[in-house]
Amino acid sequence: MKEEYDFTNAEQGKFYVPLEELDIPIYLDDEVKKFFLKRVKNKDNDFSLSSIINALLLKDIEISKRLAM
Repeated sequence: MKEEYDFTNAEQGKFYVPLEELDIPIYLDDEVKKFFLKRVKNKDNDFSLSSIINALLLKDIEISKRLAM
């Protein structure tokens, strides 16, 4: 390391990204992933693993809200 660094032209927060804007990787268990990949491969439509998981999670949120009432 250098003894001293020059931060004269530095810009604070240049690479800052708010937490809400980050795409967080989510890792599925092998059993879950295999199940859904098998379902996706059997469909002729343009389904992706992400779209199916997101749809299921949104449905789960909806059910949770109904139960909380």
